[in-house]
Amino acid sequence: MFDFDRVTDRHGSWCTQWDFVADRFGVEGLLPFTISDMDFPTAPCVREALQQRLDHGVFGYSRWQHADFLAAVSGWYQQRFATAIDPQQLVYGPSVIYMVAQMIRLWSAAGDEVLIHTPAYDAFYKVIEGNQRQVLKLALQANDGEWQCDMAQLARALARPQCKVMLLCSPHNPTGKVWSRHELATMAELCARHGVRVISDEIHMDMTFAAAQHTPWCEVGTGRWALFTSASKSFNIPALTGAYGLIADDADRSAWFQALKNADGLSSPAVMAVAGHIAAYRAGAPWLDALRDYLYANLHYVAATLNAAFSELNLQPPQATYLAWIDLRPLAVDDQRLQHALIHQYKVAIMPGYTYGDEGRGFLRINVGCPRSKLQQGIEKLIAALRQCRAAPSANGYPD
Repeated sequence: MFDFDRVTDRHGSWCTQWDFVADRFGVEGLLPFTISDMDFPTAPCVREALQQRLDHGVFGYSRWQHADFLAAVSGWYQQRFATAIDPQQLVYGPSVIYMVAQMIRLWSAAGDEVLIHTPAYDAFYKVIEGNQRQVLKLALQANDGEWQCDMAQLARALARPQCKVMLLCSPHNPTGKVWSRHELATMAELCARHGVRVISDEIHMDMTFAAAQHTPWCEVGTGRWALFTSASKSFNIPALTGAYGLIADDADRSAWFQALKNADGLSSPAVMAVAGHIAAYRAGAPWLDALRDYLYANLHYVAATLNAAFSELNLQPPQATYLAWIDLRPLAVDDQRLQHALIHQYKVAIMPGYTYGDEGRGFLRINVGCPRSKLQQGIEKLIAALRQCRAAPSANGYPD
């Protein structure tokens, strides 16, 4: 029904991943598997809704607090997660990371600590440190291929006087971990016990695979918490802008709107984002389900192909996200040497694991949100670069 093998040329579309790859990797024209958007056109129902708005022709100020949007979001949560949300708790913002930043400012002061699980999405470090807060890192541990949080260590970290907020990534980027309901309930109880407020970034909530089930934080949260998300990852519409979420406490929600509307002057959402969300949540489920099947097959392809090339790896597809988190440590390949080969010799851009903190050293994060033909090219180049980097280095420190 949906052709995800069809290649769409994104060159010349002001695309961050393709047109501006040199901003991060220093070289133009690389084949990119980087920033987490996809190379697929969005769902037909979304494009149709946007076309209707274009045909209307008037793009004046808009609102999101109306029955169409509220019912679309509520219906999506009921349909996908069997979760009944309270529409009175809904808030809106230009992006999930903006909303995270706003809550960090509301719930902490300069110098306070914000706890994150590492390796972590690189924007988490930036938004915490950019607001003069301190990153409090809690490293996830890999146990038989499953990423786990040491709850005893978490309890000790939350007990620190300066720890005011836990910033959760659920599902987790970059590991692809889906938190179990038991894990989330344990974290909720620990945060409530120590008076630590919770911000749950759930932008990857729709991208779970096989038996993995996402549990929204609103199912387990107690006390003061905020859940932020968007259809942008699921339906590949981040350029439309727009995100939404739930804030449990009435006073916190009032403070949110005060900051958004008065301090920051943001009172009118992008109408295309509102229309896109409504269409996606009303009619986009069949497209999303087909997309998830395709992405899961891509993740299996990556694991199987790399395992066939390097039997030491024993890679498994992640539980969630379209971001393969590749543990290359069994190959003992130097991160910098590998990046040099990938960029300068094989002309491919793949995110080095150290982008996500020291705990990511020895890993790569590969975006598989693309047609299989592109992915095959990238994995072939990666295998060639890995084989080269395992050879003896040349005099300049890099393999010939």
